[in-house]
Amino acid sequence: MSTGPLSHRVPDLGALELLLAVTRLGSLGRAAAELGVSQPAASARIAGMERQIGVPLLERSPRGSRPTEAGALVAEWAGQVLSAARALDAGIAALRERRDARLRVCASLTVAEYLMPGWLVALRGVLPDTAVTLRAANSTDVAEEVLAGRADLGFVEGLSVPPGLDEVTVAADRLRVVVGPGHPWARRRAPVGGAELAATPLILREHGSGTREVLDRALARYGGSAAPLMVLASTTAMKAAAVGGAGAAVLSELAVADELALGRLRAVPLDEADLDLARPLRAVWPTGTHPAGPARDLLSLTRHQRPSAPRTPQARPHRPT
Repeated sequence: MSTGPLSHRVPDLGALELLLAVTRLGSLGRAAAELGVSQPAASARIAGMERQIGVPLLERSPRGSRPTEAGALVAEWAGQVLSAARALDAGIAALRERRDARLRVCASLTVAEYLMPGWLVALRGVLPDTAVTLRAANSTDVAEEVLAGRADLGFVEGLSVPPGLDEVTVAADRLRVVVGPGHPWARRRAPVGGAELAATPLILREHGSGTREVLDRALARYGGSAAPLMVLASTTAMKAAAVGGAGAAVLSELAVADELALGRLRAVPLDEADLDLARPLRAVWPTGTHPAGPARDLLSLTRHQRPSAPRTPQARPHRPT
């Protein structure tokens, strides 16, 4: 059986479907009505197919239309082609249904904990039957999961995206330096500059996280950050350590908004002209592809909502009680 490209003599499926309808109904007009096209359009399509194939397909008379000998052969072959096309269509539909029944998301901790819940609630309103699995990891691991095909869509929070991934920014964020109410910096009014922050041991995320990448970039011109007090892979653990007075922690503004509002943590004033701690939050997927099915719907929801990091207060003046 030949596996080469189809020749220009093969009509499209719509034309073959029309020929079969005329053969079955014995009337070009009835076939046109059944397929929802005008009779002149159907007649023109049959004439075009006859020119394409190079032989007459129908004999027309006042009593109707019937296939010529060649037309009957083409109609028989057309039936096989359309049957195969319907099987292909059903198979594609089954593949799409299976794809649309699940969504695998891998997201950086900030996105997974503070943005993804709202996005997934909104997605459930659109796709209630889609089973979603969410894995939280640092940005480096997220990229690896997406590149390996183990996640349909990823969300990262670093400054750059690894090769092999396309991306779009879905939200804005920035880092805050926060301390517990008993820390000396909780009462500080003078902004902390880059040199002082670089010289101060801090509670930090691990290398590979977007949070650590942004901080390292901001402090690079000061020789990088001092040896950390602690390196923790959990946002919750970092906040608990800071609240407990272990030291200053560098965290996403999204992650500490509630603690700042409740006074459990204090935001340290920073010299923002000296320290660039802003960062984009991005969705990523393999280069050369486009998010499809539930991944496309989730991406659309994130881009329409476009959450921005809330403006949180700088360190509040201490009032003795």
